[in-house]
Order: sequence, then C-alpha cells, then structure tokens
Amino acid sequence: MQPMEPEQQPVQHLHQRRIASRFAAFDQDGDGTISREDFSTAAKRLLTEFDTSFRSDKGQALVTGAEAFWQGMAGIADVDGDQRVSQQEFVGGAIKRLHDHPDRFAEIARPFLRALLVLAPTPAEVERALRALGIAPEAAALSARSLSTDDAGRVEEEAAVSAFARYFMTEDRPDAS
Repeated sequence: MQPMEPEQQPVQHLHQRRIASRFAAFDQDGDGTISREDFSTAAKRLLTEFDTSFRSDKGQALVTGAEAFWQGMAGIADVDGDQRVSQQEFVGGAIKRLHDHPDRFAEIARPFLRALLVLAPTPAEVERALRALGIAPEAAALSARSLSTDDAGRVEEEAAVSAFARYFMTEDRPDAS
C-alpha cells in the first residue's frame, strides 16, 4: 500500500472528524459505543413517536430494518467482533467505505430508511423522526427540507438514501446547546 500524498492527508483528517461527529447520533444510550441495543432503541423511539405497534407490519418492518442496519454497521466496523462499535472502529469502518464508494455505506441503511419512510413519508414527518432520534432541531429541519419528494409530497427513497451518505461528507452539524 502506498503512503498517502501530503495533500490527501488534510482531506482524510476532515472526513474522519466529520464521521466521528456523527457517532453520537447512533449511540442512543450514550455509553460510548454503538450496539444492537442502540438500533433497537432508535426503532422503539420511532414507533412511539408515530404511535405504531411493534407487532404491526410497519413496526416489524422498522425493527427488521434496524436489525439489518446494525448487522451492516457491525459488518463494516466491528473490527474486534465484540458486538459493539467503538468510535475508533466507526471512524475506521466508515472512512474505508466512504473513501472508495460513498453511496455503498448508505446501502446498509436502506431497509431501515425504507421502513422509516412508510412511517414518516413527508419531509415534515422525517423532521419529526430525526428529532425523535435526538438530532438537533435545526439540523433535523434542514435535512428534512433538503429531501426531494414525488408528486404526492412523499420523500423519495433514493433521495433519503443519498442524503444519508452525504450526511457523512458535510460540515459538522450545529451544536444542540
């Protein structure tokens, strides 16, 4: 493997900082790692927010999507196999995925995003979902408003998947404080 060119180092460092700043959104319980439980917690928060039963088809799709998302995350980032993704593992896994194929990283989230869009099909509802997941109100609003919609006003799945990938390539989100 060839050493990184000096002009590539600042870009690589910037990507690492940006991705590390996204870690907290996944770490739903704030314990410093991402685990299956964090994805389960996210699904439960969304089901509660949208008054949807776990046992319903929509609820099962969301929970199954969250599990698939966790499996994809663990598959690319859980280097030591302990079923927890540390911030260092997250940064390393995401950097590797984003460096070569930015859109592929988002593919692990597709089943979850698809199920979420059934619960929250409009930009206003996506904003509500993001806020339920702990995203700062300003960032949630900006993210939701930037999504393209179909003629019925529903967020397009490809737009949501692409936005997820881009989220890792944007400036740090505003502080909630």
